Amino acid sequence: MRLHESRQQARTRARGAERFIPGLGVATLFLAALSLGPSYAHVLEAGPRLAIWSPELWRETTVFNGQFEYFAVVGAPVDLAAIVCTVLLAFLLHGRRPSVALALVGAALFIAALAAWFILVAPMNAVLALWAAGPLPADFEAVRHRWEIGHMVVAALKAFGFLFVSAALLLPQRLRRDT
Repeated sequence: MRLHESRQQARTRARGAERFIPGLGVATLFLAALSLGPSYAHVLEAGPRLAIWSPELWRETTVFNGQFEYFAVVGAPVDLAAIVCTVLLAFLLHGRRPSVALALVGAALFIAALAAWFILVAPMNAVLALWAAGPLPADFEAVRHRWEIGHMVVAALKAFGFLFVSAALLLPQRLRRDT
């Protein structure tokens, strides 16, 4: 009798948590889209920035005029919120296949995107912060390419993360049966 009660209580708790899935799902997709947007913008502008812009123009717009200031001020909290919401969504989808696995992969991809930013982009931002007006630094091309390619890697990881989170919410779900 006691085993039946604990299973019944678990089912009741699970049903209670289910009511949060739609709202959390929408919030997660919204935050994931907001996180992906600036990264995708970096990809869209990378072609001209690498192939057409003069090195001086690239440095002027990237380093000296605060063009990317809000990417950090707004983007960083949004990235973290997207990760937290995706992990919470995976937790709430526990027992629902394939949704829980898809949400976990989506969360892992958003975490990987943040790690890639810290590994590839942040060190270049630290170098850029030291640049001053005048002649271009000797390492200009290496820094510029790593900065641009780092943003492309981050965008790709976020795009795949967004796809996995979307699939977690849109694909039919099967409840795992307790045995």
